[in-house]
Amino acid sequence: MKSLNYALVGSLCALILGILLVTWPDVAVNYLVITIGVLFLLPGLIGLISYLAILNRRKTEAPRPVFPIVALGSTFFGIWLIIMPSFFVGVLMYVLGVLLVLGGISQLANLIAARSFMPVPFGVYVVPVLVLAAGITVLFNPFETAEIPFIVLGVSFIVYALMDLFRLIRFRRKKSQIEDIFPIEEIKD
Repeated sequence: MKSLNYALVGSLCALILGILLVTWPDVAVNYLVITIGVLFLLPGLIGLISYLAILNRRKTEAPRPVFPIVALGSTFFGIWLIIMPSFFVGVLMYVLGVLLVLGGISQLANLIAARSFMPVPFGVYVVPVLVLAAGITVLFNPFETAEIPFIVLGVSFIVYALMDLFRLIRFRRKKSQIEDIFPIEEIKD
């Protein structure tokens, strides 16, 4: 059940990301990079503030704590992401393209594995192949225009999410039918 919930949450997140990328392709990605910057900035600031608090409370004979270099680096990197999000958009395109390629391969592998316990129609393989092709396209043309790859990426995420939700619903029904025929207690014995 936990793996089903994880897959459902992942599919819904992919669907939301896809809708945002299609609706606001230029703005969504900049805000995504800024959000990542905030996620680096906050722990860095907390680490630096904690270091300063320890310095103010320490006794004179106590050894001086080690300076939090990682917290300082995280703070500067977060500020850099927040100030210059467009620089990182190009890098993000490659990351998202790789995620689509991996998602397409994963769906194909799941469908191939599902063939062992139920027939899988040929048409179902079309969507994962298209997701894989979209990921490869985004990887090879990330900078042609800023909006078209993000729209393609968004549509691909929507299609991936809907296909994954379809797979979850369909295979969940099949699993419950199998459990009705062979109760889990009998299988364990």
